[in-house]
Amino acid sequence: MPHVSPLHQGKNPGKTLDMTTDPRITPLAMSLPATVPFVGPEAQERSSGTPFIARLGANENGFGPSPKALAAMQAACTEVWKYPDAESHDLRAEIARLFGVTPDNVIVGEGIDTLLGTLCRLFLSPGDIAVTSAGAYPTFSYHVAGYGGRLEPIPYTGDYEDPERLVAKAREVGAKLIYISNPDNPMGSHHKREVIEKMIANVPECALLILDEAYVELAPNGTAAQIATEDARVIRLRTFSKAHGMAGARVGYGISAKPVIAAFQRVRNHFGMNRVSQIGALAALQDHPHLERMRVLVMRSREKLAAIAEANGLAALPSATNFVTIDCGQDGDFARRVLAELSARGIFVRMPFVAPQDRCIRVSCGPSDDMAAFAAALPAALKAADATS
Repeated sequence: MPHVSPLHQGKNPGKTLDMTTDPRITPLAMSLPATVPFVGPEAQERSSGTPFIARLGANENGFGPSPKALAAMQAACTEVWKYPDAESHDLRAEIARLFGVTPDNVIVGEGIDTLLGTLCRLFLSPGDIAVTSAGAYPTFSYHVAGYGGRLEPIPYTGDYEDPERLVAKAREVGAKLIYISNPDNPMGSHHKREVIEKMIANVPECALLILDEAYVELAPNGTAAQIATEDARVIRLRTFSKAHGMAGARVGYGISAKPVIAAFQRVRNHFGMNRVSQIGALAALQDHPHLERMRVLVMRSREKLAAIAEANGLAALPSATNFVTIDCGQDGDFARRVLAELSARGIFVRMPFVAPQDRCIRVSCGPSDDMAAFAAALPAALKAADATS
């Protein structure tokens, strides 16, 4: 007979509550939609019952991580019984060395997503304002809402986030946080360093600029801003998910003034980092030749995606990232049909979700087999989308 916990014995198993009216849940949490910022490819595969042929929607790096990082992680698995170093000491020290700062200027966390959530927890009380671009990376907006903040979105100017308008809006409304990604997700555009440096110089005293540089290693030289070590107006965030090809390892880091970084110690999940991921990230950071090879592979893949778009009468937007945003030439409804038709043919891609950027689809760079699969599926997807218009 199976063992039954005393906590679950008895004739009355307890009352089933309606979780949409459960009084134990905070009013803030009750007000939020039960959604995630992105529906993952695995969830879509489970829903359709069919695996994707090409996984080109999540801006993952299909070329994979450094062989040295893989070897380091494989060796580290034998000690996975240990908790991780709560200080990420070795990884922070290497990041500090590369950037010419001290380890006290560096925070490591479970991807940029977690660092964004921690920043919102640190800087936003209910009702406080955050400024972002309408249609920019939605996980920031997700965390702002989760901590009771209020978003003030600014439209893109063309296909670019607008630094001047973001700062102006922050000054107007007294925002606590400003978010911008450079290069940008989902459009793949970028600003030169001088533009971002001017933005930093104009950040209001009441605000912190979150500069998301997830893709900057893949951008043209001269994209990364030069930031004074102890400038407390800005925190730059980077990740191992893109150029380093380690999205599943969940490693991100932030660099800022020491008081800003020290504040993380008040609320962060000190043992949240994966030990194996810490070791793999350190090895990846030290493999400079692999990063240079990755830049070449991504550049060639961007060129291939642009050629595929042109061959189908579409326009690829200039990209400084590991994806290419393709203008489908009509409105958002048409682009959504194209995306659905690609999905039906086993090609996972995503798209911007705010007009007029939603006229596009967004396709990740990847190995030649994935590019060939996308090229083969796109003509039929476009034809089917046209037929249902």
